[in-house]
Amino acid sequence: MNASRWRTTPGNFARLIAGLWLFGTGEGFIVASALGNSPWTVLAEGVSLNTTLSVGTATIAVSGAVLLGWIPLRQAPGLGTVMNAIVIGLAIDVTLAVLGHPGLAVRMVWLLGGIALVAVGSGFYLGAALGPGPRDGLMTGLHRVTGAPIGVTRTAIEITALSAGWALGGTVGIGTLVFALTIGPAVGIAVRRMSPVPAHEM
Repeated sequence: MNASRWRTTPGNFARLIAGLWLFGTGEGFIVASALGNSPWTVLAEGVSLNTTLSVGTATIAVSGAVLLGWIPLRQAPGLGTVMNAIVIGLAIDVTLAVLGHPGLAVRMVWLLGGIALVAVGSGFYLGAALGPGPRDGLMTGLHRVTGAPIGVTRTAIEITALSAGWALGGTVGIGTLVFALTIGPAVGIAVRRMSPVPAHEM
């Protein structure tokens, strides 16, 4: 276990929590837009629709299930991993609790603003360098074990989550496509501008 992933300064911990909260808030705006969720939130919403769980609580449950998948892959978590699994879901529920049901124009703004918040939040929490999130760790673990290219591995994971969520009734739409096309470049910009840690060291 990498001990440095569990020990940090108060300032860096605050950076982690702020980033994860912004990330979850962004996801909440995307869900509230009703124009199509990100792949993993499609799955969380699908779980929510078929259980008594809220979308945020379902997000936490899905993260927990993904972490169980780390065990055979022998992935090492960190403080950031645990906080990621909890804080994002809480932020989604808080955001959805305060947002209403406006017209299409406002919902389009929410979609784009939500994607921007996810990107900015990623820049904050990745810079804390306290361990990968559950989904990122699953990706790197499968890449290491199978030898498949990391891009192929990530795409397969995202498609699996999206398909399962869609089958459960999660919202897939234009927002899902916009998220897929823009989130990579947006996170890249955020990490370069906001992270004090070089990307290859995370």
